[in-house]
Amino acid sequence: MSKSERPNPLFRNLNAKVASIPMILTASVVFVGGTVWTVFYSFTNSKLLPRLNFAGLDQYYRLWATPRWLISIENLLIYGAISLVFSLVIGFLLAALLDQKIRFEDTFRTIFLYPFALSFIVTGLVWQWLLNPDFGIQHVVRDLGWTSFNFDPLYNSSMVIYGISIAALWQGTGLIMCLMLAGLRGIDEDIWKAARVDGIPMWKTYLFIVIPMMRPVFITTLVIIASGIVKVYDLVVAQTSGGPGIASEVPAKYVYDYMFFAQNLGQGFAASTMMLLSVVIVVVPWAYLEFGGRKRG
Repeated sequence: MSKSERPNPLFRNLNAKVASIPMILTASVVFVGGTVWTVFYSFTNSKLLPRLNFAGLDQYYRLWATPRWLISIENLLIYGAISLVFSLVIGFLLAALLDQKIRFEDTFRTIFLYPFALSFIVTGLVWQWLLNPDFGIQHVVRDLGWTSFNFDPLYNSSMVIYGISIAALWQGTGLIMCLMLAGLRGIDEDIWKAARVDGIPMWKTYLFIVIPMMRPVFITTLVIIASGIVKVYDLVVAQTSGGPGIASEVPAKYVYDYMFFAQNLGQGFAASTMMLLSVVIVVVPWAYLEFGGRKRG
């Protein structure tokens, strides 16, 4: 076929392209437009309603001078570190155990994954009850005879974020386990056989052979965990409502409270923009590792 007779690439799969137009418009208007609108009005002193009264960086100066915001950032860092490390470690260990072809594997996989089917609100309420010192874990253990046992993290301002992290790990680790298990099942069986023939210990096989081969799975898992960390809100509201005092505040709750309760849209937009910046910090390295490395290869 001559070059002049070749169909124009613009008209290839025309039906699919036409069908995708509504989604493209929705993404452009809602997501991109909403993001630009939020960043734009973060430089104003909007209160109850948006207004074009520019205040420069005043909202950001005020944001980073507010103790409540600083506490929320500190809590997010602690919560993020715990979620990132323990989710990966526990999820991988559970996946490695299930990958040994144990009996009742399907049952165990269902049990571990079931908490992920629950919403964060339900998870928060369940763990609020479990961590209640009057009738939760502390009460049960004391009834067994250990009367000096104390376990009430949700009522201790210095420990409350750790109590919230426990609930988050219980809910999300099952999903990480399934992702890791899928990655392990994709490893060629010949690699395991060769490692056994060479006398390589199992832990070295995992550490130096299997884990590097699961790089795409780990990158995807890190993005999923990081996105959940940044937007954590409902779990905190269900368990503590930000208390005791403001000890368990997180950025998403700060944004919601300032926009809908304090009626300070400018401050809420500024906090939202900082959250957006944190998402960009996560997404850009992921895109570089996922696509930049592929181009070099």
